[in-house]
Amino acid sequence: METPESGKSKTSGGHSAIDDSSNPYFLHHSDSPGLVLVSQPLIGENYASWSCAMLIALSVKNKLGFIDGLIPKPAGTDPNLSSWIRNNNIVISWIFNSVSKEISASIIFSDSAYEIWLDLKDRFQQSNGPRIFQLSRELMNHVQDQNSVSVYFTKIKSI
Repeated sequence: METPESGKSKTSGGHSAIDDSSNPYFLHHSDSPGLVLVSQPLIGENYASWSCAMLIALSVKNKLGFIDGLIPKPAGTDPNLSSWIRNNNIVISWIFNSVSKEISASIIFSDSAYEIWLDLKDRFQQSNGPRIFQLSRELMNHVQDQNSVSVYFTKIKSI
């Protein structure tokens, strides 16, 4: 896999390595700022499922390095700086498109996708004692009744 540091180098065909889809700086023509990567926006209590869906989507787009810190912002003289800024801003826009209006208002002034990701994780991944109690009670009180095993299992799994 090409490293971001080699993003401006030429491939054997004379094309820029940024044109290589395995390079994290590669942007497909469908990678627009208006793209919505997940079906359910983050509203707070759905952080676990939302972050899992976002990780999958960003992995497919080869952009995980922008949210996990593995692709840091290059120095001001680095030839990859403009590519990093463009990709970072695309990832930020995808995050904005996948959170509620209230949450997006609180992250709009962040400079990096990594900073936003950490902020959301800090705020919403906290353990919630009352919610854990509620879920435990729902599981204990759940009965199969006349449901098929698959329907019953699906309901338990959704709790």
